[in-house]
Amino acid sequence: MEKEVKSTALDQLAPDQKREWDRQMSVIRRGAEEILPLPELEEKVAQSILSQQPLLIKAGFDPTAPDIHLGHTVLIRKMRHFQDLGHNVVFLIGDFTGMIGDPTGKSETRKPLSRDEVLANAETYKKQVFKILDPEKTRVVFNSAWCASMRFEDVLKLAAKYNLARMLERDDFSKRYKGGNPISIVEFLYPLIQGYDSVALDSDVELGGTDQKFNLLVGRDLQREFGQKQQAILTMPLLVGLDGVKKMSKSLGNYIGIDEAPSEMFGKTMSISDSIMWRYFELVTDVPMEEVEVMRQQQNPRDAKVRLAMEIVRSFHGLEAAQQAYDHFETVFVNKGVPDEIESVDVSAIGLPIKLIQLMVECGLASSNGEAKRLVQGGGVYLDNERVDDPFFSFTVSSPRILKVGKRRFVKLHA
Repeated sequence: MEKEVKSTALDQLAPDQKREWDRQMSVIRRGAEEILPLPELEEKVAQSILSQQPLLIKAGFDPTAPDIHLGHTVLIRKMRHFQDLGHNVVFLIGDFTGMIGDPTGKSETRKPLSRDEVLANAETYKKQVFKILDPEKTRVVFNSAWCASMRFEDVLKLAAKYNLARMLERDDFSKRYKGGNPISIVEFLYPLIQGYDSVALDSDVELGGTDQKFNLLVGRDLQREFGQKQQAILTMPLLVGLDGVKKMSKSLGNYIGIDEAPSEMFGKTMSISDSIMWRYFELVTDVPMEEVEVMRQQQNPRDAKVRLAMEIVRSFHGLEAAQQAYDHFETVFVNKGVPDEIESVDVSAIGLPIKLIQLMVECGLASSNGEAKRLVQGGGVYLDNERVDDPFFSFTVSSPRILKVGKRRFVKLHA
């Protein structure tokens, strides 16, 4: 006797619904590193179209730093894609888990943050993410809403649903265990708490970076244990930084901050290599991939990079700011000129002769005398287009003079 084949939601789609399914899956797949299990996500999308009920999409962020850079936006943009497809998005702020500290990718225990630090960072996150997400369609939640009220008995019951062998399958835990490096019990609780977030929200899909894959899978396991339908997971790649080697990170200085000035964002984008430019197009812009492929085959790389820089600046500051940033770049870097609008500093109150390093610190061009000295010795400081190599250089200002530090910072000095 032949086994009856169960009809799926995907099988039941009418032709127009199938076209909508194709469109949604094309948007969802863009830039995705991995979808697990893909057939489950495909079925969830089909069921959503048939029932006209949106999916619940969850992504969690621990507010461990106050600023969001372009690397963070890869995941947030994917959330926006789901919003544009009509699904419900939950931006989960891990205020509770942030006080534990996720050790993912770390070789040692990470110092937890205080409650005040977490809340302060969370407020800046909320302001910045709405440069990408639609605030009217975004539900912002804090996982302390359910974690803070858990009793010790509840924590023990949660811990009983996972075993140590499974926990040690996580790559960073495994390496530290084999290397004899300490792992606290609290750190083992982190994936369980993140996974329990999926139970609390009853999420259909969870998004995360590739470094979060283990934690996302824990969420699937716990949903099964709690009798829920398991979420599908979608991982996004970690954006390579301006150095073209390591992932974008503020601590490494290879980042583009989404609150940076338009000219700074434009200039930094123009500094990336031609080889990683195309990945940026895919992950941090909405330029159709067919158009990107045409540019790759037919366009001068510099012109394509200008388009990329324009797209990035426009998305955070608007078209007018993007055009001004382009004009500034052309003036300063292509024509080797000085921007029309630069900060003017009155140095008449400063004793003569003016000490360069002291002036750089007072003008905010360096955070300390040590940094100013390094900038000078690195060949990045110019006075009236003449490079200054002596960190003890002093000068006078009888008429306006232009001080340039690095590639993009200018100050007009006058007495």
